[in-house]
Amino acid sequence: MRVIAGKYKGHRIQAVPNKLTRPTSDKVKESLFQIIGPFFDEGICLDLFAGSGSLAIEALSRGMEQAILVDKQPKAISVIKSNVNHIGLEKHVEIYRNDAIRALKAIKKRDIKFDIIFLDPPYYKTSYEKLLNTIDEYDLVKDNGLIVCEHDASYQLDVDFSNYRLKKRDKLGNTTGISIYEKG
Repeated sequence: MRVIAGKYKGHRIQAVPNKLTRPTSDKVKESLFQIIGPFFDEGICLDLFAGSGSLAIEALSRGMEQAILVDKQPKAISVIKSNVNHIGLEKHVEIYRNDAIRALKAIKKRDIKFDIIFLDPPYYKTSYEKLLNTIDEYDLVKDNGLIVCEHDASYQLDVDFSNYRLKKRDKLGNTTGISIYEKG
């Protein structure tokens, strides 16, 4: 894996060495950022199931100013720290080992609102509906901000909540689907 574009283009990103984490391929990541960006003028993002930190690091490379990365796996946290240190992003990130819902609750207490939230949980092991409804209830996304959900290509994510609209639903390759919600 590598950073595809922007300030840190070409930097290698170490993957998490276990079967609990499924890395986003460079091809999928490139397609995803062409849809949501491809570049940003500052902002803050949340990578809620960060794995290696690849999505948040790519967003930082493309212009995001800050990122919060959360994962509950100790190996993932170790790899994220290594990747962040390797690229020199320590001043731009916060890294937490936590469960997704608990992390959202902690973020709510800090009154942080995001430009982009990346949700790439283990397929079929997490309720997207619960995550999306919690994000909506806690009001964690800025107006016109995005929630990017990566899921199995065969999964139909159908969440209807009043503060968001489905901006894009697509298949990226044979195994990955995305659903992008925009607030406002």
